[in-house]
Amino acid sequence: MSESTDVRLRIEAILADHPVVLFMKGTREAPSCGFSAATVGALNDLLENYHTVNVLADEAIRQGIKEFGNWPTIPQLYVKGELVGGADIVRSMVTSGEMHGLLGVPAPDRTPPQISISDTAAQQIRAALADAQGMGLFLAIDARFHPQFQLREIDGTEIRAQANGIEVLFDPASAKRARGAHIGWAETAQGEGLSIDLPAAPPRVRDIDVHRLKQMLDEGTITVIDVRSAAERELAPFAGAEVLDAASHERLTGLPKDSALAFLCHHGNSSRTAAEHFRERGFRVVHNVEGGIDAWSREIDSDVPRY
Repeated sequence: MSESTDVRLRIEAILADHPVVLFMKGTREAPSCGFSAATVGALNDLLENYHTVNVLADEAIRQGIKEFGNWPTIPQLYVKGELVGGADIVRSMVTSGEMHGLLGVPAPDRTPPQISISDTAAQQIRAALADAQGMGLFLAIDARFHPQFQLREIDGTEIRAQANGIEVLFDPASAKRARGAHIGWAETAQGEGLSIDLPAAPPRVRDIDVHRLKQMLDEGTITVIDVRSAAERELAPFAGAEVLDAASHERLTGLPKDSALAFLCHHGNSSRTAAEHFRERGFRVVHNVEGGIDAWSREIDSDVPRY
């Protein structure tokens, strides 16, 4: 069997096993390029679970998937074995609602958000738009509630909101996140520019030190989620922790959204990424353990090995 045939069979097996597959750079929790991140963000708004393939971890798949669907770039989305397209096509289909029908999920809420714009901000926006003929002012708000203004061509599928004589355009997910938004003009030490207040944003990930963590564990008011590898967990176990992996992801993201969660890794770095992922999924009481298992060993339980 040739190498190309072997790769094709591997891809066909992946597509046969999973109804929705995204071939991407990086992982769902940690995309490695902006286009993959944007596509993951769009899919996360529609689906709790779908399969991803990190092409950076498999050079044969990275090259083979381009030949398989005759599509030259990554990411690539497949639904029921059929190629849908890349980042721009996914974004367009999500905005229009076509993706919702393809995936069998409810049509998007296209209610325009109620927003406000200060007089100074409106004046600055009008000046910036003076030479933007044929372009629309879009406000994109990702799953982490990071807002970004963009000038793009209008295709008629956008959700439109008016405030202080300014028209702002949204995709469905951004429109939902923009409810109650106020756009102002701020002057800081770094300069001046637009400021955006988003009341719909969930609370930020909170840092928690190991002493407070122990107190909450003793009270039974928090769940620890260990994001370390199996080898690390075997080397230095954290008793009673949930394990975050591909098998447990669906169950853990299905917990009540008001559950108090604390994410744990070796030193508190990679756990923050996982914590942000759960915040994006709507959890409102999310903590990151400062110093990770290393701090727990040093300050709480010296029987836990350091490594």
